[in-house]
Amino acid sequence: MSLSPVIQLHPDDNVLVCRAPVKAGDRIDLGQTVLIADADVAVGHKIARAPLAVGDKVLKYGAPIGSMTAAVAAGGHVHLHNMKSDYIASHGRDAASERRA
Repeated sequence: MSLSPVIQLHPDDNVLVCRAPVKAGDRIDLGQTVLIADADVAVGHKIARAPLAVGDKVLKYGAPIGSMTAAVAAGGHVHLHNMKSDYIASHGRDAASERRA
């Protein structure tokens, strides 16, 4: 039996974290639910367990880590292109470079 390419870190999480690369169209078997990845997703990035609407809180480790800025279907890639941190302006490399300038 092979390990799933994703892991759910907490029972309340609405996202799964990729522990292996996922390709668009891959089937992700969650037991009673099967998700179809909508995009290539890198290790460490997130996939929605259920549909997420604009403004929905993203739950990881059982805690909110940000809010959706665009809707995504179950199986959708969740990252900086469609969510934002509710705590810091940004944590990307571009934002860090801008702060130093």
